[in-house]
Amino acid sequence: MALSMKDKAAQTSDRSEWSAELKAEFEREHNNPNPCVGSHLLSENERTRVWMIRLQPGERFGFHRHVLDYFWTSISGGRGRQHVHDGTTVEYTYQPGETRHESYAPGEFKVHDLQNIGDKEMIFMTVEFLNSANKPLPLPEHVRLKAA
Repeated sequence: MALSMKDKAAQTSDRSEWSAELKAEFEREHNNPNPCVGSHLLSENERTRVWMIRLQPGERFGFHRHVLDYFWTSISGGRGRQHVHDGTTVEYTYQPGETRHESYAPGEFKVHDLQNIGDKEMIFMTVEFLNSANKPLPLPEHVRLKAA
């Protein structure tokens, strides 16, 4: 059974005011959408992009935009906080091997960040499907150079 984030209850969810720095970063992403849904592009072909995120305790991966169908798997487990484009701040606990599938209809997207609020490294793998309802956002060329 393919679970999505709609099937996962947040441990906390609130609509508290974001800091000026977060608001400014979110506005920059809005004006220039960030297609990098991971910190490292590990592989790419005509069908998929495979990404990794590795966050040390306290480390944060900035705002990025999901427009393609994808799934993520938590490699290490851990605790994370996200600021989501609808104005909510949510916190989740992830189990090693936990996997969630997301899909977006034409014109739909999700913008969020991810911060490790746990006490150990947090690692995620994300696989995007390029043949989705929305066209892939173009990647900056330097991302591909790092993956080579």
